[in-house]
Amino acid sequence: MRAKDVMIDDVICINVKESVFDAAELLLGAGVSAAPVVDSTGAVVGIVSEADLIRRAEIETTAKKSWLARLLDSEASAAHDFVAANTRRVSDVMTEEVVTASEDATLGELVGLMEQHGIKRIPIVRGRIPVGVVSRSNLLRALLSREPDRPVLQPTDKALRKAVVEALEHRPWTSKWPTNVFANDGVVHLWGFVDGEEVRKAYRVAAENVPGVRRVKSHLRALPPSVGMGV
Repeated sequence: MRAKDVMIDDVICINVKESVFDAAELLLGAGVSAAPVVDSTGAVVGIVSEADLIRRAEIETTAKKSWLARLLDSEASAAHDFVAANTRRVSDVMTEEVVTASEDATLGELVGLMEQHGIKRIPIVRGRIPVGVVSRSNLLRALLSREPDRPVLQPTDKALRKAVVEALEHRPWTSKWPTNVFANDGVVHLWGFVDGEEVRKAYRVAAENVPGVRRVKSHLRALPPSVGMGV
């Protein structure tokens, strides 16, 4: 799946010449927490969010710094804080370095950008013109669209056991020690020794993802440290 498959294409934007009050009204009216800022040509030049608008002198929410912080504060930093709390221009409070993506960006690429930059949404652009937005909630909807259905025909226990064994083979975390798989009426039992709780969990998850598995009962046990060291 790609950005164009999950994005919201009704993009709420604000003009760079508008005021912070216009921005607050837009965000509240649209029910969104951030919006791209565009110039007269419609190109993205920034993004403004609720976080950019809540430290304001009008509502007495400007940041209170300790005497030490004020002592160490530079003139430029103090000036920046003053502007952010008192300006009426969106252009003064918006984030100018906007992380954007194309319509053909994969969901993996979008998640990578969100994690790398610590952001919750990405404007999708064609050239520099916004054509959509992908947020974390859009990714969750994409996940739900791929929720697996139960197989129409329940596989036999023999076929199910074979499928689970194949799903567990050749994984980088597969146990060096013998493990056994049993299947009975869609319930899979896992037996043996593994190298710790995370590996035990990986065995369970791999088995649960095999079509036809109704439930997994893990009897796997973590190896005692003395056995793992060859004692």
